[in-house]
Amino acid sequence: MSNDNEIRPFRLDAPEEAIADLRRRIAATRWPTRELVTDRAQGVQLAMVQELVRYWTTEHDWRAFEAKLNALPQYTTYIDGVEIHFIHVRSQHENALPLIMTHGWPGSVVELLGVIGPLTDPTAHGGRAEDAFHLVLPSLPGYGFSGEPAEFGWENGRIARAWAELMGRLGYTRYVAQGGDVGAAVTDAMGRQGPEGLLGIHINLLPGALGLKDQLPAKSEQERAAKDALNTFTTDGYGYFLEQTTRPQTIGYSLLDSPVGLAAWMLDHDTDSYYKISRAFVDGKPVGGLTRDTIVDNITLYWLTGTGASAARWYWEFGRFLAAAAAAGQAPPPVTVPVGFTTFPGELWAAPRSWVEMVYPGLAYFNEVDKGGHFAAWEEPDLFATEMRAAFRPLRKS
Repeated sequence: MSNDNEIRPFRLDAPEEAIADLRRRIAATRWPTRELVTDRAQGVQLAMVQELVRYWTTEHDWRAFEAKLNALPQYTTYIDGVEIHFIHVRSQHENALPLIMTHGWPGSVVELLGVIGPLTDPTAHGGRAEDAFHLVLPSLPGYGFSGEPAEFGWENGRIARAWAELMGRLGYTRYVAQGGDVGAAVTDAMGRQGPEGLLGIHINLLPGALGLKDQLPAKSEQERAAKDALNTFTTDGYGYFLEQTTRPQTIGYSLLDSPVGLAAWMLDHDTDSYYKISRAFVDGKPVGGLTRDTIVDNITLYWLTGTGASAARWYWEFGRFLAAAAAAGQAPPPVTVPVGFTTFPGELWAAPRSWVEMVYPGLAYFNEVDKGGHFAAWEEPDLFATEMRAAFRPLRKS
């Protein structure tokens, strides 16, 4: 294993035998009987998964996705002993602002591909040249085409330090960072570490809300709705989180052995996203970028890279880190850079401004938009890009 600073070009070319094995395993699936309810109360619905599998095996074109990804500048480099894969698209516009964006689970760089054009080439997407970004999209350690850590300890802080190293290695002395889901936790850590050159951060899921659940205000109608959503998540929808936080290895055996099991596990994330994805397959009416192809692209990426277990381990790292901090009575250090936050209505809990200001007292930008959910960049790339432009515009000349 190399630990040098070399940046190597990367090209995706899955072996044909791996694709054939995927199809064989799908064909050998042992199906459960139909759920006994008419909604997702018992989990991912049989009709939805069977339609996804039908599309996966008869219409989906993995080679088309490979060509799409290989048309982008991709690289790998070793940081702290782990090979990190990243997409690096430089804008044609002068004085573009470097932006590193971090995906989440059960996502990958797939969920961010739709924002590449609007962010790097804003004049072609209703924006201005002075709003352009140079874009860096890394795959989290243990996810996608990044290497799998061979030791524990890769929690948010360690990933945040790796991202700062990556941006420095690319020659960026001034940059901003963004993240949702796992990426929100990593980006939050970057803001608290305040590495040299980081001008500000933007987040679209409020990290720390679960730990602050009893302290968050619930006086206004909006606050009460957010608190209800947060409580619902911890009682009905928390299964994947609890399993991956406590036993990622256990679920990993299934995720690496059954493509259909992997797909169902990845789809059972949150109610809003689930029904939007279901619309794409069952009703043939995709919501924004959540199309049949992009959804199956993402699932297939997890399967072919064999990252079901290694990706789940981040949750174990996250839980271990929080438990250690709580046992030591340690409060996190303050964020040292300006923070932007966008609330999307379909998020796990659509955080009101009062909640965001509890976590980030020096909040520099806040906006509530009228559409979009947990996978905001994936679902609504143009709206998401508009938010990035607005949030980071004041920092461009700082």
